Amino acid sequence: MAEPVSPTRSTLLAKRDQKRLALQGVELLKNKRDALIGEFFALVQDSLKAREALNNAAKDAYFSLLIAKAFDTPEAVESLSGTPIDVRMEVESLYGVKVPRISAPESDGGLAFSPIGVGAKTLEAATAFRRLGEAILMVANTENRLRKIGEEIKKTNRRVNALEQISIPEINEQIKFVTDTLDQRALEEVTTLKRIKAAILARDAEELGIVSAHIEKGAGL
Repeated sequence: MAEPVSPTRSTLLAKRDQKRLALQGVELLKNKRDALIGEFFALVQDSLKAREALNNAAKDAYFSLLIAKAFDTPEAVESLSGTPIDVRMEVESLYGVKVPRISAPESDGGLAFSPIGVGAKTLEAATAFRRLGEAILMVANTENRLRKIGEEIKKTNRRVNALEQISIPEINEQIKFVTDTLDQRALEEVTTLKRIKAAILARDAEELGIVSAHIEKGAGL
């Protein structure tokens, strides 16, 4: 049920302005939602490609690991397992949505450890696992962005529905109430004015009748 309002002309003007702003808000939110949906589906394609690249990188990395353990000692290979990958995180605004971007610094092909005394197959495995780490970061980046944008689409859609299904109908109901009340008052004022005018005319007619009667009586003397 709409909130009760004072049925005045100033209230009517205010409610009409409120409705206009609400309709503009709906249009802006729909444009934002459509833009986010377009970005979402574009990211879906990127996510699928990132997933495919991750699967390929994982196959290459673990195959290289098996080869390295076969050619070099497992101890030599496992001694390099703690090599970290630096991660860079930035926050960018996408249609007003704060979206993190995760990435690894561009690699020049070098390794984070000295290759001296390390077997060739182990070096290949280390390079393959670095590519795997970068592929994991790419998947994390796209899927995290997908999640944030998906949440914002849902939030924006809820706002649109709230405006279209609750706020604007309530404002329309309030405008109708105020308009009907003002029209009823105007009708009552017109009716009252007609009654006053009729009473004045009746009084004038009565006064004229009295004057005419006096004139006719005087004329007969």
